[in-house]
This record gives sequence, structure tokens and C-alpha cells, in this order.
Amino acid sequence: MTLGTTAQAEPLSATYDEILEILTERIDEQKQSVGIVVGITDAGAQRVVAHGCLAKNDPRPVDGNTVFEIGSVTKAFTALALADMVERGDLRLDAPVSQLLPKSVVIKQADAGKPITLRHLATHMSGLPRLPDNLIPADDSDPYADYDVAKLYAFLSSHQPIRQPNDEHEYSNLGYGLLGHGLALQSGLSYEALVRERIAIPLGMADTAITSRPEWQGRRATGHDAGLQSTSDWDLGALQGAGALRSTTNDLLVFLQAAMGRKPSPLAPAFATMLATRLPLGDGGAEQALGWVISGSGERQIVWHNGGTGGYRSFVGFRPSTGVGVVVLSNTATEAGVDDIGVHLLDREKPLLPAPVQRVAITLDPTAYDAYVGTYRLAPDFDLTVFRDGNRLFAQATGQGRIEIFPEAEHRFFAKVVDAQISFEAPAGARSTRLTLHQNGRDSPAPRVGD
Repeated sequence: MTLGTTAQAEPLSATYDEILEILTERIDEQKQSVGIVVGITDAGAQRVVAHGCLAKNDPRPVDGNTVFEIGSVTKAFTALALADMVERGDLRLDAPVSQLLPKSVVIKQADAGKPITLRHLATHMSGLPRLPDNLIPADDSDPYADYDVAKLYAFLSSHQPIRQPNDEHEYSNLGYGLLGHGLALQSGLSYEALVRERIAIPLGMADTAITSRPEWQGRRATGHDAGLQSTSDWDLGALQGAGALRSTTNDLLVFLQAAMGRKPSPLAPAFATMLATRLPLGDGGAEQALGWVISGSGERQIVWHNGGTGGYRSFVGFRPSTGVGVVVLSNTATEAGVDDIGVHLLDREKPLLPAPVQRVAITLDPTAYDAYVGTYRLAPDFDLTVFRDGNRLFAQATGQGRIEIFPEAEHRFFAKVVDAQISFEAPAGARSTRLTLHQNGRDSPAPRVGD
């Protein structure tokens, strides 16, 4: 379903009924969420459109004050805290992060390397991997919970980087977790207190925090996996700056208005610094700013960030040329997520995703699974391990929980909790030599690197 006509006739933002139609189709027909809330602001008005409920077994409706985990949208707050500390004169963007850490933590450098700076961390140019290799969850349903500061410091002190900072853009939850931790140490506050005192309170965002608050009683959403089963909330441990915040649509609309310059605030210079500091990504003209991704150019440029945890998806973005800002929050971690809704509402020439393909599992002799068991390398420091547990087959990516995969054809499997498929190259009577991960419209080959 695509709304809108020609670009010349396109109104600045969609109507209430148009948005409600999108949410109704996504929840009631496609079964891609339990509850979604959209907030939209433009020069003329602000409105919230919601559909669905707090939980699969809780029929109370979601609304603009419903509290969701916002995942990596937290990174925009971490970057804003950094920009604010730079504006205050407390820090320099090019200060080495090691200056913020205890002297006992020695961050190794690549050969003839340069130190990792705060700018590198905030633009995903640090050379650090997406996740630390000593992140081994005790509980797959809450994978970061036991990753404490001691483990973070142990990783930093032992990790030998394979490239210098500023060589290559690599999205890093580890990098942003480290950035948030360093900023907290510099401020003398916890990460949560830093965000509350420097951002949430000045902007009047009463419901943006990490720790559950008494006033959230009765309006906190329950997360769900792609099978619409309830999930545990996440504790980000030492990596809070990467994705630990919880918030509401109404609060995030306030954040957007301040980012767009529509709401006067003492953080205006810091918001400007976030957008002024950027580098090209080499992907269709996209750029990485401090905390924000910038897509498109000219009148179609969009400034945004998205997020996801085990049971939630989020999108926050705005289009400078039209003055429209959009927040989309969902209490379900489907692969379809809500990004397409957010982008479509900002640029209605961008289509919504089609309904997901319904896949049917076939029956295979479980002994056939042995040909697929092994470790496959998708990228440096990022493996996909395939293993049997009884008569079931699972795949587990580095630093993530295991996901059961089901056969839909010989050598081809699919996951139910995410929209992902795996094809194995397995000669007759031999073990698989490589696999290809099919996800997000990409085919990612991975050679077998171990048993």
C-alpha cells in the first residue's frame, strides 16, 4: 500500500486516517506487531496515531504516553550528550577516549596506529567491532545484562585492532557503549543521570529514562518477538549508551522538535554540532553525523536513526526541507520493523514494505542437519554458528542469542522470529562448505571456518 500522488500535490504530512490505515494493515492483516504508535509533527500541528495494545494478553490500547524500549535511538542521545559537553568546553571531539578511562585500561592500537577519539566512536569510525568477543550471554533473552564494566575493560585491554581508526565505517554497539561509559565517567554521573540532567529534564521529557518509574505503571508496553510471543526487556549492562533508554512517542516528538530547531532549548548549539559533524558513507550519498544517519540529498534529505531490542522496534527522523518529523514505536521485534513506515511518512514516494512471505517448514531426517553444523564467517569478528540441539537446528551470530531455523527445501532453511533465510552449499554426502544469509534484501556469503 502506497499513499500520495505526485510530488507537486503531496501535502506536507499524511492524515490521521492514512496513518491509521497503515497501522491497521501492519497489525491486523500482516500480524507484524502487537501495538504501534506514530507521532508526527510539522509546521502546522502535532498528532499521535496509535493502533494495537500494550501486550498480546493485555487489551489496553497503546498511545502517545506508552513507554517502549527505544534501542539504538539511544545513540542520538549519547551523541547529543557528547556534543553538549563539547559546547560546554568539557571535552574535545578529537580527545582520545583513553583520557576518560582509568589508567589501568590500555587500548591497543593497530601498527603505527592513531588513538581512538570521541569523534571516531560517535561516527562509527573507531575500528572497534560491532560487539566485543567476550560478550557471552548467560541468558540469550537478555544478552547484555551480565556484560559489566570489568568485562568491557578486559576486552579493551586485550583486543588487538586489525585496522586504524578512520579507515572504515563499521556500525558498533560496542563503540557507542564505550562512548556513553566514558561520558558518564567524565561527568561524574551515571549514564542515565547524565541523560536525565543534561537532556531529558531541560527538554521536558519526563518519561525518558532507563530505570522503571512508578508513573509508568499501567502504560509500559510489553515486548514481543516476531512470533508475537512476549519477551524479556533488555538490560544493557556496561553498554547503556548503545541502546538502553526507554521513552514515549510524546517525549520523542519533543526531542525531534528540539533537533529541528522548532523548540528553543539550551541544547540548540549541541544539536547543530551533531549535524555539522559528518562524513560520507559512500552508499547512495548517505552520511554519518554524530548520532544521526543522513540519507538522500537536497529536498529529499532525511535525518534519522532507528533501533531494536529483543521485543521492540523504533524509528525517529525528520526531513529538513518540509519540516516534518516522525516517531514510530512498536512493541514487536519483527524484521519488517517500523523503518519503512517512518521513511514513507517523511517521503511518500518511498513505498511501504510488502506483506512478508509465509513460509512452510518441511520434514527432514534430523541426521541430515549434521552436514550443516559448523562456524561460518560473515565478516571479521562476526561469525554465524550452526548447531544441533537434539532434533532441532539453530543458528547463533556472534554476541546474539540462538535462533531456531527450519527446513523449507533441501539445503535451505528459514527463521520464524526474524525474516531471514540460510542456504547451504553441501555436496552430496559431504559437509557444507559455505552458507549464504538472505536478510534485509541482501545475500551475504559466509565460508565455513570451523567445526
